[in-house]
Amino acid sequence: MAKGILGRKIGMTQLFNESGELTPVTVIQAEPNVVLQKKTEENDGYEAIQLGFAEKREKLANKPAKGHAEKANTAPKRFVREFREVNLEDYEVGQEVTVNTFAAGDVVNVTGTSKGKGFQGAIKRHNQSRGPMSHGSRYHRRPGTMGDINSMHVFKGKKLPGRMGGKTVTLQNLEIVKVDEERNLLLVKGNVPGPKKSYVQITGASAAE
Repeated sequence: MAKGILGRKIGMTQLFNESGELTPVTVIQAEPNVVLQKKTEENDGYEAIQLGFAEKREKLANKPAKGHAEKANTAPKRFVREFREVNLEDYEVGQEVTVNTFAAGDVVNVTGTSKGKGFQGAIKRHNQSRGPMSHGSRYHRRPGTMGDINSMHVFKGKKLPGRMGGKTVTLQNLEIVKVDEERNLLLVKGNVPGPKKSYVQITGASAAE
C-alpha cells in the first residue's frame, strides 16, 4: 500500500558517502502530520486519508476549519492534502504521521508549486530559439508565426509569452538518502519543486504511477 507525508522545503545541501562521492540533497522538514479525516467508500465514494501540516493561527481559521480540526483534537492546519491507496486500518483520526514512515533508500514522488517567474517571453518560457541579431534583422526574441494565415485566428495552445511558473509540478522516482527522526527531516536526492519554505507532498512512488 501507499504511504505519504506533508512537509516544508528548507533548502539544499550536500552529503558525502564513505567513498567520498558527493550527493546533492533537498532538506524537507516534516513535522508530525495529523490525520484529520478518513474517507470511506460508503460515505465518500473512495478511500483516502486527509493529512494536515503546519498549524494555522486561530484568528486566520474560519469556523468550518476549526470544527474539522477539533474532530481530530488538533489545531487548524495550513496545508491539507489527501492520500489515496492507503490501508485505512493503519490510521485513526487524530493520529500523528512522522518521518519514520519512510526509510533511507525509499523511492518517492514529490509534488510542489514551482517558482513563479512572472510574465516571460517565448524564449525563456518555451525554450524557443531567437532570430538573427544582425544584418538588418529586427526579429530577435519575438514569438514567430501565428500559424495558418487563412484561419483568421490564433490556434489554441500556441506557445506565446505569458505567465511562467506557479504551477503544480511532480518529480517522480526521487531517492530518500537519509531520515533524521530527531529533527523531523527527510533528505531527498536532487531538487524538488518550489522555493524555500514552500509546502510539498511526499508520496511513495508506487502510489502515483
